[in-house]
Amino acid sequence: MDQVERSKTVRLTVGQAVVRFLARQYSERDGQEQRLIEGVFGIFGHGNVCGLGQALLQNEVDPAPDEDKLEYYLGRNEQGAVHVAAAFAKASKRRATMAATSSIGPGAANMVTGAALATTNRLPVLILPSDTFATRAPDPVLQQLEDPASPDITVNDCFRPVSRFFARVERPEQLIAALMGAMRVLTDPVQTGAVTIALPQDVQAEAFDWPAELFDRRVWHIARPGADPAQLDRAAAIIRAAKRPLIVAGGGVVYSEADAALRAFAAATGIPVADTQAGKGAINWDHPQAVGGVGATGAHAANHLAAEADVVIGIGTRYSDFTTASRTQFQNPDVRFVNINVAPFDAAKQAGLMVVADARAAIEALTGALGDYRVGRAYAERIAAERAAWARITDRCYHLGHGPAPAQTEIFGALNELMGPDDVLVNAAGSMPGDLQALWRASNSRSYHVEYAFSCMGYEIPAALGVKMAVPEHDVVAIVGDGTYQMLPMELATIVQEGVKVIFVLLQNHGFASIGALSQSHGSQRFGTKYRRRNPRTGRLDGPPMPVDIAANAASWGLEVLLARTVEDFKDCYRRAVAAAGPVMIYIETDLEGPNPPSDSWWDVPVAEVSTLESTRRARAEYEAAKTRQRPLIGPPGGGRGGGRGGASSGASGSPPEPQPDGC
Repeated sequence: MDQVERSKTVRLTVGQAVVRFLARQYSERDGQEQRLIEGVFGIFGHGNVCGLGQALLQNEVDPAPDEDKLEYYLGRNEQGAVHVAAAFAKASKRRATMAATSSIGPGAANMVTGAALATTNRLPVLILPSDTFATRAPDPVLQQLEDPASPDITVNDCFRPVSRFFARVERPEQLIAALMGAMRVLTDPVQTGAVTIALPQDVQAEAFDWPAELFDRRVWHIARPGADPAQLDRAAAIIRAAKRPLIVAGGGVVYSEADAALRAFAAATGIPVADTQAGKGAINWDHPQAVGGVGATGAHAANHLAAEADVVIGIGTRYSDFTTASRTQFQNPDVRFVNINVAPFDAAKQAGLMVVADARAAIEALTGALGDYRVGRAYAERIAAERAAWARITDRCYHLGHGPAPAQTEIFGALNELMGPDDVLVNAAGSMPGDLQALWRASNSRSYHVEYAFSCMGYEIPAALGVKMAVPEHDVVAIVGDGTYQMLPMELATIVQEGVKVIFVLLQNHGFASIGALSQSHGSQRFGTKYRRRNPRTGRLDGPPMPVDIAANAASWGLEVLLARTVEDFKDCYRRAVAAAGPVMIYIETDLEGPNPPSDSWWDVPVAEVSTLESTRRARAEYEAAKTRQRPLIGPPGGGRGGGRGGASSGASGSPPEPQPDGC
């Protein structure tokens, strides 16, 4: 008889049951099925080496006849392993992910940052940390966090606030409900994020008679909920009355795979489309209605239109403070918001009219509901003029001829011109995401992979691995700053171990460019943002640059390292990197102080109210002046009449402004 026959049982340990179950889970949307859990990244310790570790070994070398393979990958840092899984999920449009396992104590605690990143970005990741003994026979066990008030508290309780689902399996019987709950959340477009199942090390090794049907092939359907007709009608009425509407496309457009629907909607209506970091590429950069990034790190084109918009149509966006420029970007006093989002929590933001639905389903329905609506001729001409003006600024930033060290915008320009339309750019933190949102010309949503919800330094290197595993047919290029590199380079060893071809672009500027610029502009004189030795004369960190040789360090991991000094050198190195068989790092020094793209937007970073420093007092005065433009974004109640008198703001008339003197 078949061992996995219905009404029969299968005797396995908890660890073995987890592995066998995960290997048979699938997701489905629009009739396309794929494996839900593509593999497990793990680092073994005493908590999981004989539980999940043994189960993964058995699955690899002696699987049961009806048991599917679950690939195991050896990571180097537990946080990095979760980043790999998150990047894999993002590149897979949230239809597949990976699991990550660790031992108890420091291994588990390392994964908390990765869990926070996944949940903040709404990315499905399965985390399987070991836990202390359920029996408490050895107490305290090695690496146990003791709480005098509660003996059942462990390090893994840190996962609770950063997970969308948390379960601690203290008896084998509890595993079934925990696994089903985990799969439900991983495939829920509203609730998805980090999912944590804590597995006490003794329970992992405990045997149990499992119902055989637990290990049947199971398909989890990802729904496309449609819009309520009444919500759709109200939204269409508001948009029809708009004179200067603007779409803000967020990550929900990308994950819904609504790119084509959005482009068709924009073409039919003439409504301009701005994008967030997560939504960039949902509309191709050369589409006539594409106006670029919006908000604090956005483009003039999008921001000038946003400042005057009478209706903002937010599709799949959570309206972060960067998108709204800390609630200063949308200055029309009569502005109203129509929010299309699968999550009611996000659809209700800015007191907007809620259209709770899948992005693609809602866009397609709204296209039909609007009929022959199209923006007026004057507004269409304004959109074209703003696009052309920002294109000139982008070209200028990309071809500065800055020296002696090039500006990082020049490296971005070279990459943008050299990379193919389906190649993938990876980045996360520092000044780079801001420059990229403003300047990068994305042909499609898959080609732009920037993590900016959690903005986690150290993400880029493991993320490059995760992306390449998800889209092996495309070249993957990760731009890494020297600050990020020093935080989390360890997965370079995993990349070499797996023979994965990725290209890293290491920009060495001997400091934190983003925070340095923020510090300087807010009166704190770039304090603590440059990599310098301590000066024995001053006692401060203002001595000579650190002698850290990142290029040599990267080579020691097993990468081929190419050195460039100029933009032309860089282009030659990139061509060589593309032709290489294995992973490559291109190393080039760039100017710590820019120049960067011009901006007329704002981000709320409070400045000390009192200070003995003149630079801080001056920055405080500027901060107070800028804060007067900040306001709650609350439109008229009940949907209102649409339109309005159209408040004046920057770029309201005349030619689009030229770049600021301190910009590109």
